[in-house]
Amino acid sequence: MDYFIQLRGLMIEVMLPLTLLVAAGALWPHIYADANPELLRTQLNRVVMYIFYPCILFAVASSTPITPALLSVPLLVGIGTLVSGVLLYLLLYKSPLGKNLSDSTRAVLMIGGMWGNTFNIGAPALIFFFGKDAVRYAIYNDVLMTMPLVWSLGVWIATRLGSHEKGVNYPSVWRVMASMPPIWAFILGFASQQLGLTYQPLVSAAHFVGQAAIPVVLFVLGLTIPWRNLTPRPEILAAAAVKLLVMPLIVWLAARELFPVMGQAQYAAVVEATTPAMMTTLLLADRFKLDSATAGLIVGWTTVLFWLSLPLVMGLGMIK
Repeated sequence: MDYFIQLRGLMIEVMLPLTLLVAAGALWPHIYADANPELLRTQLNRVVMYIFYPCILFAVASSTPITPALLSVPLLVGIGTLVSGVLLYLLLYKSPLGKNLSDSTRAVLMIGGMWGNTFNIGAPALIFFFGKDAVRYAIYNDVLMTMPLVWSLGVWIATRLGSHEKGVNYPSVWRVMASMPPIWAFILGFASQQLGLTYQPLVSAAHFVGQAAIPVVLFVLGLTIPWRNLTPRPEILAAAAVKLLVMPLIVWLAARELFPVMGQAQYAAVVEATTPAMMTTLLLADRFKLDSATAGLIVGWTTVLFWLSLPLVMGLGMIK
């Protein structure tokens, strides 16, 4: 397909609805003066965590057979995440760029530069490039790579490199994972698929409910980004460049090395690597006393710059 024709489709089918939903969240408190952004954000996040996201996880897991190609997505994105983490550590802790930054700022920039919003923004992009069934790549990447690494390595970065809190007992990673409804929904769906118990009407019903997850989270993203404070700072732009441009390049190079003939799944991994910083960056910043203001800025800047970086990555031929 001609690049400019594909770019036009990307702008209309993906970027336009994403922009409208994020803009709606940004403008909502200004249109409705009685809106409480903090309360609204909390309540909507709970609805997503306990209803919408578990439903889409169950629907996909219960109807998707496991294949080596599917598993290559979390593998490749995981490689990109870890290599990017090393680069960010060198930039923020071992170079002049991070010399005058606090550890809480450095740590939150590492987290924001390593993990992307691979479902809520990644899934619409995947659907555009590869069709509606490509949502499975985002789901399996989230469950097999993002969640385990965020709540293990991400927590380690937050507590050991960032907050340096002593004498604080945090719940174990396994306890946190076990308390997350999406994990149990995925396990239930995966078990039904493996045992041949998938009931298609139930899958369709769960998918119908789960479709609300992405629009609601994008609305919340608009509420969350500190729009008035989006000033360009070198360390934030550097972390954004690693997340949006360097990580896709790493994943693409790893895919070419491990899979001489790249298929849809490997290109899907590159798409996943292009996504902006995940909103969980803010949650980790609040929970572990990191630099919450910088967390909001890295989420905001990567989200804004994603509108430019994805077409660039596509134009360089790393996505087909």
